[in-house]
Formats: sequence, C-alpha cells, structure tokens
Amino acid sequence: MKKLLFIFLILNQTLSAQHKSKLVVAIDHDKKVLTVNQQLTFFNQTNDTLTNIVLNDWMNGYSSKNTPLAARFSDEFERGFHLAKEKERGRTSDIAIVDETQSAYTWERDENHPDVIQIRLKEKLLPNQKITIVLSYKVKIPNDKFTKYGYSDNGQFYLKNCFLVPARYDNHGFVKYDNLNLDDCANALSDYDIEINVPQNFNLHSDLNEVQKESNTGSNNYHLTGEKRLDFTLFLDDKKDFEIYKNGDIEIVSNLKDNRLNEIQRALVVDRIVSYVNENLGKFQHGKVTVAQADYDRNPFYGLNQLPFFISPFPDEFMYEIKFLKTYLNNYLHNTLQLDPRKDNWIYDGIQVYIMMKYIEEFHPDTKMMGGVAKLRLLRGYNLVSLDFNGQYSYLYMLMARKNLDQPLGNPKNTLIKFNEKIASKYRAGLSLRYLDSYLQNHVVQNSIQQFLEMNKNQQTNRKDFENLLTTNSPKKINWFFDKIIDSRDIIDYKFDQVTRTKDSIRFSLKNKTSTNVPISIYGIKGKEIVYKKWFDTIATDSIYSIPRNNADKIVINYKNEVPEFNLRNNWRSLHGFRLNNRPIKFNFMKDLEDPYYNQILYVPTLEYNLYDGFLPGLRFHNRTILDKPFIFDLNPTISTKTQNLSGKGFMYINQYNRDSNLYNIRYSLTGHYLHYAPDAYYTKLAPTVTLFFRPDDFRDNRKQALSIKEVIVDKQATAFTVSENSENYQVFNVKYNNSKTEVTKHFSFLGDFQYSTYFGKLATEVQYRKLFDNNRSINLRFFAGTFLHNKTTSNYFDFGLDRPSDYLFESDYLGRSETKGIYSQQSIVSDGFFKSKLETRTANQWMVTTNANYTIWGWIDGYGDIGFIKNKDSAPKFVYDSGIRLNLVTDYFELFFPVYSNNGWEIGDKNYGEKIRFIITFRPETLINLFTRKWF
Repeated sequence: MKKLLFIFLILNQTLSAQHKSKLVVAIDHDKKVLTVNQQLTFFNQTNDTLTNIVLNDWMNGYSSKNTPLAARFSDEFERGFHLAKEKERGRTSDIAIVDETQSAYTWERDENHPDVIQIRLKEKLLPNQKITIVLSYKVKIPNDKFTKYGYSDNGQFYLKNCFLVPARYDNHGFVKYDNLNLDDCANALSDYDIEINVPQNFNLHSDLNEVQKESNTGSNNYHLTGEKRLDFTLFLDDKKDFEIYKNGDIEIVSNLKDNRLNEIQRALVVDRIVSYVNENLGKFQHGKVTVAQADYDRNPFYGLNQLPFFISPFPDEFMYEIKFLKTYLNNYLHNTLQLDPRKDNWIYDGIQVYIMMKYIEEFHPDTKMMGGVAKLRLLRGYNLVSLDFNGQYSYLYMLMARKNLDQPLGNPKNTLIKFNEKIASKYRAGLSLRYLDSYLQNHVVQNSIQQFLEMNKNQQTNRKDFENLLTTNSPKKINWFFDKIIDSRDIIDYKFDQVTRTKDSIRFSLKNKTSTNVPISIYGIKGKEIVYKKWFDTIATDSIYSIPRNNADKIVINYKNEVPEFNLRNNWRSLHGFRLNNRPIKFNFMKDLEDPYYNQILYVPTLEYNLYDGFLPGLRFHNRTILDKPFIFDLNPTISTKTQNLSGKGFMYINQYNRDSNLYNIRYSLTGHYLHYAPDAYYTKLAPTVTLFFRPDDFRDNRKQALSIKEVIVDKQATAFTVSENSENYQVFNVKYNNSKTEVTKHFSFLGDFQYSTYFGKLATEVQYRKLFDNNRSINLRFFAGTFLHNKTTSNYFDFGLDRPSDYLFESDYLGRSETKGIYSQQSIVSDGFFKSKLETRTANQWMVTTNANYTIWGWIDGYGDIGFIKNKDSAPKFVYDSGIRLNLVTDYFELFFPVYSNNGWEIGDKNYGEKIRFIITFRPETLINLFTRKWF
C-alpha cells in the first residue's frame, strides 16, 4: 500500500510539475521600457540530462535591421521596419542571470537562432530535477506599427512574447525558432506569478487572473497569476476601451471595435459564440481569454477587412460576429493546443476554419459571399454575388492552386508564401477537415477534435497524436488523407468519361485526370434538388458504375464542393438529349468568379492614350476570371479619337503548368498590336512566343527566371514623319533570358538578349544591382553591354540607343515613340545605354558599353552618373558621360531626372533647360498592381 502511494505521489508530482516564473515588472511609460526581475524555476520534464537550458527572447527580433524578422519584412517588401527610427525598435538588454547565491551563469545567443538565449548550467540537470535561476533585464517595447504588438501612438501598450520564457522541448531537443511575425513562439508550459507596476492613469488588462490591484501615489500595482500557460498578453491603456463579458466560468476581455452595436447586442453575440465553441470544442481550460482588436487586425477575415466603413453589405451584427468568432477561435486554440505552432500549424488553421464553416452553416445558412449585394437584381447574374458565404474558402484556395503556387498543408508555417500563410493554406486546411468529415460522417472528425483538445489539457502533443485519433476513430482507411491532402501538392480533378442513361438508371465511368486517388462524391440532381448521393472510395481504371436515376436531369461530381478540387468546370453532365455543349456562354461586366456551369466572357470599357492616336476608348473582351485558366484570350478593340479609325491590341496564351518541376510553367502565347507609331502611319505587330518560367524549390524565394523565345513580325505603313530604310517591314527572332531577385533591401537582375534578322544580329547583356543600406541610403548600379553580330542596315533605326532606343520590337510604353522634340521626346526607358542627357552621338551601330549609377543624397533625392563607350563604323570609340539629380518618387514607375553636367558641358544653366529634363512613367495597370501584390505572392 505504501509503495502504491509512493508511486502515486511521484506520478502526481511529474504530471503537475511546470516551469514557474515569478516576475516583478516596472513600466516606464515615457521611455517605453520594462524593467524586469524574474525568478525562474526550470523543471526538467524530459527524459534527457540537460547541460543547458534555452529561453525564447523574441524582443531581440526588433533590435536591428539585420535580424531574421528584418529579413522577413524585406522579403515581403515591407519598407517600414528598415526605415524606422532607432527609438521605434525593440530589444532585450542588460541581461544578468545568477543562481540563488548570486553566482553568475554564462549565457549566449545561438548563432543560427539569435532570438533565443542559451544558459550554460553549472551542473547537469537530471530528469525530474529542477533548478532556480534569477534573471534581471530590460525590455524596450517596439512601436506597434510593425506587428501590432508594442506601443501605439496614442500611448497604449499591447505586450506579447516580451519576456524570457522556457522554450518547448521535444524528441529532438529544445525547439529554437526566431521571431518572424507569425505568432508561433514555441514556449513550454509554465506557471506565472506577476507583479506589475503601471502609471496611475492607466489600466491593465490581461488573460491572466487578477489576484489583487493596489493604487499607490502615482501608480497602480497589479498581481496576476496563471497556471499551465503557453503564453499570456498584457494590455495597458488610459481609456475604457475594454469590456468584460461572462459566460459561465469564462471571462472574456475584449476591445473589438464596432460602434454600430450597443453593449447588449455585443454581449449576445459573444455569449452565442462562446457557448457554441464550448459545445463543439469543449470548455476553455483557463478562466480568462482576450479578444483584442489588434489580434483581429493581425489576422482579419480577408475580404471583410478591405471594405470601407461606409459600405456594409452585411448586417452590423454579422460583421461583429465574424470578427469575434475568428479571433476568439484563434486565441482559444493557441492557448489550448500544446503543439509545435510552426511545424504543426495546419491543425490550428484546420480546426479554426472548420468550426467557422460549421457556425455559418448553422446560424447563417443563406448568407452569401457578398452579403446583401446578392439581393440586387442587377447583379444576380454574377457568381461572385450568388456564391454561398462558405464557398469563398474553396475559391481562395484555388486561386493559388491555379497559379501553381499552392503548398502542402504539412509544411512549416515559416516556409509558406504570405498569401498561403494568411489565406489559401488556412482555408484549404479547414476544407480538408470538412471533406474528411463529410466522407466519414457520424461526427468522427468532430469527436476526434474534441478528444484531441482534451488530450492537450494534460500533455504536450504533436501532429501524430491528432492523426492517430482520427485513424483510430475512423471506420474506413484514411491514409490517403494524410498522404495526398496534408503532405503533398497533389491536386484533385475528376471528370465524367462516358455517361449513358435509361429511365431508371445511370451508367458512367470516371476519369481521374491527376491520378490522385481519393474518395469522390457523385450526385444526381433534379432542378436544384439532390435526389441521389454516393461516395466512391477508389476509382478503378475502365470501371463502369451504375446508380439509380431517381428522375435526375443532371449528374454532378462533387456538387456540394466537399472535395477541394482543382477544376469544377468538368464536373457535370446533362441527362437531357443530345449533348452539344453543356456550358452556354454568359457575358458579365468587369469581373467575376469562375462559374463552372457557363463559358464566361467578360467585357470592360477601356481608355488609353498615346500622342498619335490620342485617347483610345474601347471595349475589352476576355475570359480572365479571378481564377487562372489554361487558355486565356484578351481582345481590346479601340477607336482613335484623332483619326476616327479602328485600332487595338490583344493576346491569347496557353499555360502548361508542371507541378513537380523547377520549370513550373510553359506559356505559349500570341500577341498583336494595331496602333499608330507616327501621326500618319499605323504599325501591325504579331509575336508568337514560348516562355519558360523557372523557380527555386523554396517558394518564398523571390528569385524569378524566365526564358522567352519569340518571332516578332512588324508591318509598318510608310510615313513622311521619319525616314528609316529597312524599317517598314521586318521580322526579328528574339531569345531573352532573365534572372532576378528582388527584396526591399537589395535587388539583382541579369538579362541576356539575342536578336537575329535579315538586316542585323545583336547580342546584349544587362546587369542591375540595388542595395538599401542600414543608414537608409541606397545605391543603384546598372551595366549594359551590346554588340552587333552583323549589321546590313543603312539607318540608325536598329542601332543601340544611348538615351532613347527606337524600340523597334514595340515592347516599351512610349507615349510618343517617334518624337524627337517636345515633352514626349523626354520620356526615358530603362534600356540600352539609359543616359539622361542628349549627347551629340546618340546611337551606336557597332557596340556599346555603359554603366549607370545613382546614390541617395537625401530621402528620395539621388545623385546619378552615367559613363560608357560607344563605337560606330568608321569612327573611333567615344567616351561618354553625364550626371545630375534624380527624384526617385516610385522606383521604376515614376522618376524625374535633372541633368547637371555631361559631354555637353554644364547643362543646368541652359536657357532651354526644361527640354533636357527626363522622366520615367508607367501607366500599365498590371505593372502598377504588382507594387501592391508582390508581397503576397
């Protein structure tokens, strides 16, 4: 009996033993500094003997422009962190670590993971032993404009991951992660006891339990505690923004904004959501949870967050409901699941989106993706408007899959493209659990999730624990779910091969277009009513299946979109008569989601401008819905307001995507133009092209490579405006290779260009390098070298251009391509020599070598200089140079150049100086849009 009691006591001590941190914190609000004294009792819960312990120090990520966090911001084209002032950064400093006898410990930062510190123990720490150390340090709080964590301009603090806490330990040792702004700090479970002193006019809110509050002269002292916590949050504010809601034993602290609802309406929403989550996931194990506006702003419901406040297609209550539901679920799961939050991120995302979809199905089954807009008769023909609210999850996943940019759900969170991390992979994870739930039925997935959450209350877990629960509870084999859905990029695409029908039955065969063998559902539909449904586990080759007809007039694969399929356009077959075309044509104005039941043609009014055509109003017809397609056409007929004649341009292309190759896309395209190139003459251009796109294995790598092979065919009408022999009708075979990598802090690109025609042959190369230094100054270097392989031309039309190439391939956006004087002649294009001054010799018919450089003087004002050599036939090489001031308003998109000194001498005092100023301007919409979308893809 005594032996059993002894074993029970040992087991109880082991199960209840946690790391314990007792912190005394003083806040200097003016300096944005926390002074921390911390007593840490570290309990060795592992089976290993430890010689050092590891603490997470995520404030270090804000300390400089060279941390992993800074590199992440640069990689995603976020300039704010690099350009920030030193006082806006954060850090942990003055770290001193001693034992209980005041004897110092040695500590260092890991070379590979600077956001953790390692403490060398003086003696080995055996399993189930503990050690107490005392730490003192200061935490400089960063500005919250970087990550929403830190101090705000209105004086409020949101503190998270700002203290030194023990890191998670698994079978491979301590988990060492750097702060990448992903909310995935891998902390070990700890008990916290915190005394914190704040200025008297401020209130402190937290998801820890408030034991006591004392008011002293000039300050308030709070005593907070929390047991078995992975993390905690602290909010400091001088306003009464936070409200407290009660639901049974749970206290919800929230400042989620929605001034259009009163307190009672918000309380009813909160109560309904908390009760629903308790019912579906289990009761939250901690007494308090925070739902902050900053948490929602970090991870909003994309789509809703882009709507201006004065546009509200959804009821006010629904908007608040979705915001609260998403944020509450996120905080609930991250405070409950003891998973590795970076490596096992898909489980957090999957459960969150799965529960959100169930909630919408139960409480808002008729809500559409665009809310009340669906009631407008004018817009009812749009799939974007009529799509169910939950339908958007599938489309946003397919957005990336169709671009061949989707990634396996099982990938670590830090390896995901931003759009996948924030949206597509998150939604795919929820869709996948919903798919499994629909296939298994009988609440197998729901019950497994509840069991898994209960397991996490008592032990550290990993994805294998979740997989084992699903497998054990499933009445069917589900290995395919983990192999094909979670851990691979394999796409799913079934279509009907053969379909025959009688009055009573339907016989069909299925074609698995991607060889991804997973269960698929088949529906019989009469009108909009489901008259038959069956799941098929495996699809055997050449098998014929028979199902009852039940008066169905249509047979559909995956009718309810339970399976995250790649293509829904080949999923149905009419059972009425002779099948000529299952999808009629539908015209839509502007843009729409892909509608699997129609061939969509979109039309958009357009307005462009060039000097010779004037304004070009037109109507653009294309089939580019929000999802990419294998075949795209885009035709844009226009009318020249100057000549009253038809003109226009267009293209069509076919994409061949390779899912498992660095050569990920082969595009076969045909482009054409019919526009003026001079006041009295049109040009016609056709360019059949094959382009090969390459990418590295790491999808986050911003390196882009492309090889294009094309034949440019140009037919120009004769003009009295310019005289150029051999330049009215010509063909040029062109091969280009481009290799570039762009981030906020640096850019490098290489271009190789080979051209061959009857009249000439050319070989050229261009190298660009741009670097943003720590002092926020930048340098931009460009090198160009080009030579003729042969040249039979008698004019300078095909020559290398020193300051304004002729653009005989008609690839540049010249506003007035044939102009030699006036404002239009001052437009500059980054090509060939790229000089800004107009020198005596402006072209080269033999070879050209130039270098362009500019360096920041102040802000967006740069100094520039160009040097080079140009060689023409029957003349010696000539040294050329120019220099001046550059206004770098938007790099590569809108720039101004003011020449100062060149081969011409001093230019700045010239009486016609205004004619010497050069500019770069881009009107191409897709180029401008790339400024805003490049951070996501």
